[in-house]
Amino acid sequence: MTVSRLPWLLPVCVSVLAVSWPVQTASLPAFRLISGPPYAVPGRVDSSVPMVWTRVDGLMTLVAFASWGGIPVRMAGPDLEHLQPAGDPVLVPHPGDGIWFESVIADQADRTWYAYYHHEQPAHICGRPESIPQIGAAKSTDRGLTWINLGIVLQAPPGSEVCASTNKFVLGGVGDASAMVDREWKDVYFYFSNYGRDPRTQGVVVARMPWADRDDPRGRVAIWQDGAWISPVRRAGTTDVWDYPPGTSMLRPSSPWHDGIEAADAFWGPSIHWNTLLERYVMLLNRTKDEAFNNEGIYISFAAALDDPRGWSTPQKILKGGGWYPQVAGLEPGVGTDKQMGRIGRLFLTGSSMHHIEFSVR
Repeated sequence: MTVSRLPWLLPVCVSVLAVSWPVQTASLPAFRLISGPPYAVPGRVDSSVPMVWTRVDGLMTLVAFASWGGIPVRMAGPDLEHLQPAGDPVLVPHPGDGIWFESVIADQADRTWYAYYHHEQPAHICGRPESIPQIGAAKSTDRGLTWINLGIVLQAPPGSEVCASTNKFVLGGVGDASAMVDREWKDVYFYFSNYGRDPRTQGVVVARMPWADRDDPRGRVAIWQDGAWISPVRRAGTTDVWDYPPGTSMLRPSSPWHDGIEAADAFWGPSIHWNTLLERYVMLLNRTKDEAFNNEGIYISFAAALDDPRGWSTPQKILKGGGWYPQVAGLEPGVGTDKQMGRIGRLFLTGSSMHHIEFSVR
């Protein structure tokens, strides 16, 4: 994908889908994009690029993970613009098929890292090569070189696949998640994309899991549904198979996926960071315009907390078109990552950056 290069880009008016995101009346933060110089992380990327600061041989080191074609690559360096390949992560047992590391969270002692990955199963149930994605978890005690697979933690409800879909990539499922621990380290929240049959649940959906359950996460992730957190149910006759309820979309698409029409209009692929200047969470999103996931634009939204999806501001468009997987990268040494930044940082689309993004308080 190509990204429009504009020297200055201010917030513009917002077009709203069928069910409006709550309109916030309080003054929202100001932001602008500043062009170049261009930068891309090493290697090929078709996902988000999660990042963690850690101390290696006494030196602060930024470790990041880029995934392409279902294969993650580890990178490391003294800062964002000096990342170099640093080994291929090993996940054991591997679930088969492609995995993409979308979020990595280090515990408070920086002894164990937790990755939340997008897993693309081929749509065997439909006899087709497209995928029905799901979301898994893994942990590492050697700074991301090797990972223990903790299993699948989020799946679409049974029967929500759409075998006759004209979508170019997915026939249902859930994926493209951003995982974020709250400020109290009580719960980890998953903002993820739902591609299932029911248009009322398509788009960005939210789930949460107690951080205390991070080492044994299967069956512990509850889905936000109409203002309540609904837990999965163990499937009858099984010991470790869970059926997940449908979630409530934060913004229902006006033109859904899988309806036999090439056009589509839905938000997907959220990425969330805590902004230390604003003291708010910031979410970036893609907005598709068709079943091939060509982008209508890149959008931004703000919230004071993670636990109420209704608290996010109406998304504002910041770029026309653009590549997939928008995310920030904070530039503060030792703390700036895809999960935290302050006044200014890099804006990435599919692992490449042509802009800085600058925030200010009105």
